[in-house]
Amino acid sequence: MKFAIEKSVLLKTLGHVQNIVERRNTVPVLSNVKIEAGNNGISFKATDMDTEITEIVDAKILENGAITAPAHMMYDIVRKLSDGADVELVYPDEKEQLSIVSGRSKFSLPTIGVEDFPVISSDSLPTSFAMKCEELKDVIDRTQFAASTEETRYYLNGLYIHPKDEGETKVLRIVATDGHRLACVETPLPNGAEKMQGVILPRKTVGEIRKLLDDTNVENVQISLSDSKVRFSLEDITLASKLIDGTYPDYERVIPTNNNKILQLNVKELATAVDRVSVVAERTRAIKMIANKNHVILTTSSPDLGSAIEEIEAVYDNESLEIGYNFRYLLDILAEIKGETAEFSFSDSSSPSVIHDTSDSGAIYVLMPMRV
Repeated sequence: MKFAIEKSVLLKTLGHVQNIVERRNTVPVLSNVKIEAGNNGISFKATDMDTEITEIVDAKILENGAITAPAHMMYDIVRKLSDGADVELVYPDEKEQLSIVSGRSKFSLPTIGVEDFPVISSDSLPTSFAMKCEELKDVIDRTQFAASTEETRYYLNGLYIHPKDEGETKVLRIVATDGHRLACVETPLPNGAEKMQGVILPRKTVGEIRKLLDDTNVENVQISLSDSKVRFSLEDITLASKLIDGTYPDYERVIPTNNNKILQLNVKELATAVDRVSVVAERTRAIKMIANKNHVILTTSSPDLGSAIEEIEAVYDNESLEIGYNFRYLLDILAEIKGETAEFSFSDSSSPSVIHDTSDSGAIYVLMPMRV
């Protein structure tokens, strides 16, 4: 195998594939990227046995062939080469290793044969539909922060995606929750997704496709699904993954429907005020919101760090109510509200709060109160 490629192209591709590779592996070949030079270009492939990425790039191919080499080491080497340089990869070299040559720099890396590289079975994926990249980025951004990181409830470690009938309108609903907060966002149901079953996309897969969406110029992403796998196709990049095998809880049961105390606040003013008082609440993460007629008081105190009070204007015409929140959870939600106004609805100080983006009826957030 022998080919020449421009550094920026190689670096970008290695950046994509090395994200999949775990830093510590008990199986040596899983630390490697598979590089294959063929008639269709250079294919780079990496896997952790749950997620697999393949990217094809153009290069000046001098000799076809295939080999695997350490992914993170290759990325670190190429990253430090001179900008604009051409890079030549050769296997085998005089040491029976993979050579990376650029100008006066030469590196030789150990390799493992492609026969040891795992092949992820390519099951049929009967459901297939396209989404605009910007649309997929938006729904991921507005939900993924609420996904759980606790391995004990593994079925919450991702995004739950399913079709939903909203009256005569069909939508694709994306949900994430960690038990303390819930994010639920809707988008028009894409053609082809009408009969899909609800699936749970793993958190790592969601994070990787989100990075790829930022790094591509294509307009649409093709999403293909079975009951156990998902594949995202972005022209020359394909990301495939196993789905989380579990039953997502009935999240609709935790979304209150009878909260009748309504509070409206300017999002930026509230976020700024919460951020300021959080300096004192850094250890406990607890702040108290006191809703009074047409204004809100945010307060927190700490025996070691003192106290803080902020008062901001609000639209509220109900009995006074005090409720505690984890300020980090609240700021995460406020960061994803696109309009100028956030609407809180309460039942009482011990029940979940519902937060709406007044500019988007398709987004709803639920935040559990915190004892302060």
